[in-house]
Amino acid sequence: MAANEILVVDDEVGIRELLREILHDEGYIVALAENAGAARLYRSQKRPDLVLLDIWMPDTDGITLLKEWESNGLLTMPVIMMSGHGTIDTAVEATRVGAADFLEKPIALQKLLSTVERALKKSEPLPCNGEALAGLGTGTAVSELKVRLAQVANQITPLLLTGEAGAGMELCARYLHRLNTPWVAPETLAVLADDPMSLLEKARDGVLYLDEIGNLGKLEQKGLALILNKLEKYGVRLVCATSMPLHQLVDEGVFDVRLFQAINGLALAVPSLREHSEDVPDLARQALARLIETGQSAPRHFSAAALNLLRDENWPGNLPQLGNAVKTLALTALSKEITAEDVSRVLGQFAPAVPSSASQYTLPLDQPLREARDEFERIYFEHQLKKVGGNMSRLAESVGLERTHLYRKLKQLGIVVGKGEIGS
Repeated sequence: MAANEILVVDDEVGIRELLREILHDEGYIVALAENAGAARLYRSQKRPDLVLLDIWMPDTDGITLLKEWESNGLLTMPVIMMSGHGTIDTAVEATRVGAADFLEKPIALQKLLSTVERALKKSEPLPCNGEALAGLGTGTAVSELKVRLAQVANQITPLLLTGEAGAGMELCARYLHRLNTPWVAPETLAVLADDPMSLLEKARDGVLYLDEIGNLGKLEQKGLALILNKLEKYGVRLVCATSMPLHQLVDEGVFDVRLFQAINGLALAVPSLREHSEDVPDLARQALARLIETGQSAPRHFSAAALNLLRDENWPGNLPQLGNAVKTLALTALSKEITAEDVSRVLGQFAPAVPSSASQYTLPLDQPLREARDEFERIYFEHQLKKVGGNMSRLAESVGLERTHLYRKLKQLGIVVGKGEIGS
């Protein structure tokens, strides 16, 4: 088994060197950081198995750095706080933020080793509310959403999350999931028609998350209605999500009006990525850090100009599209610094230029009328799909077709829009 790597963060060189010597003798790999800035840089490039973090440092105190890692989704390793001026309040605050333990200086040798060993045994990343929402960002729109989610966290009422595909609705649902309770998110909603009660059994006293309920057929809607009447009996918190305008589907007779009223009693809108674009640079850095720490990418960093370009992008595919772009950049950049030129190249691949008019296509004028019409419609719908980034709700609104008619038309023309596609 590979030796665990421990990062020691302390502004006193004597303490750093002493801890390195002790831990090295115990078989650990030890890295040193003389202040919060050095620790921040180290963590942006790799993930240690454990961090020993001093609280009192001249540039940034340890509690602030701990909170920063937690809010950025980088607190994925145990952190043991150290202080020569420890108080009960400080220890409680550190634990509340996410520290695994607290050591008071001067640190007894046996106490140090036993605390490190205990923390490493519990070092599997634990799902937690803060970690789930860290993937959304910290901008104004997201901060307001977090407050609203906190306000409804203890409710038992079903929650409906609305927003564009990929905006982060599952992250919001995971925020409501309590540790050591079931989390059930079926890959296919056909189970609602075949065996809806099995979902309640699996999710007993936990959370049942149903994605894209606007796609439910009549039998699946009946299954969901059955579940709604038995949630309290099983102690299940139901969270539904949709990127479709359910009220419009109700008007079209596609979605049951009583079911819509039952699940729409408590609803929250999740902002699209372009509505909190100020978060894009941090989210991109987080995604890059995860690729580096998992060994999928060599160490790299973004230039300021590259981050600015990412921030200014429209991101119709939201978080998955950003994640895919960052992964492509990390794996294809030719230097350690990801430049603005790299970003322009990759964004061009993810969002090919849309022709400004249909006249730029070669029109099928020499075909029979029916075949020519089908070819024109295929060109038209592919053009419109590119404009809206593959988002079916926006496509239906753009072309002026009802949702069911639109799907039928695309199928007829052989245009495949799968669930995994950007913005679908």
